[in-house]
Amino acid sequence: MKKLLFKLFLKNLIKNLSITNWLIIFNIFAFLAFSILSIFVPQETIIRYIAIQPSYILHGKYLWTFITSMFMHANITHIFVNMISLFFIGNFAEKLIGRKRFLVFYMLAGISAGILFVLFGLFGINYDTFAVGASGAIFGIAGILALLTPRLPVLVFFVIPMPMWLAVVFLLSALWLVSWLAGIPIGNIAHLGGLLAGLAYGLYLRIRYKKKVKLIEKYFK
Repeated sequence: MKKLLFKLFLKNLIKNLSITNWLIIFNIFAFLAFSILSIFVPQETIIRYIAIQPSYILHGKYLWTFITSMFMHANITHIFVNMISLFFIGNFAEKLIGRKRFLVFYMLAGISAGILFVLFGLFGINYDTFAVGASGAIFGIAGILALLTPRLPVLVFFVIPMPMWLAVVFLLSALWLVSWLAGIPIGNIAHLGGLLAGLAYGLYLRIRYKKKVKLIEKYFK
């Protein structure tokens, strides 16, 4: 009886939790696993096998890092900011485009972010730099919303109210500026790669589902 109840509980949990929330759980689990592993394995080794680096990829090495890098974060602050952002815009976007479509796009946006990051390595930009984090995929989600719900009110840094389209432009510009002025290694090119994927898919949805998009826009005039 207990086993049956437990199975029903798990089945109900899986059914009711959004894909976004599952992604958040997986990211947190991965972060904890990496943190524990780093106690026993040199951090340099872990980073080499999980984070994405153009110099390795361009030589055909560690190709799986296109995926693993999406679920690794540098520190507590990094994962906290990303997961809070994913929770708010991810759950909203998932309701708009559907669970399956959202999951597929999330993965493709993260991979697109990694691809652009690596391609810039051909020009010597970030050639030997490692990149990790879900922010490429998150910027992809933001790109979709910037086209489907451009007037959606959001709070940038949880304080500054802006329409969605302006928030995306502001955040991307602010991160580039901070990275340039302070010399902080932020994956801005990866962010741009994810955003471009989101804008492209958002444009496709606007063209493919014109009537539905117009109905959605009526709520955010």
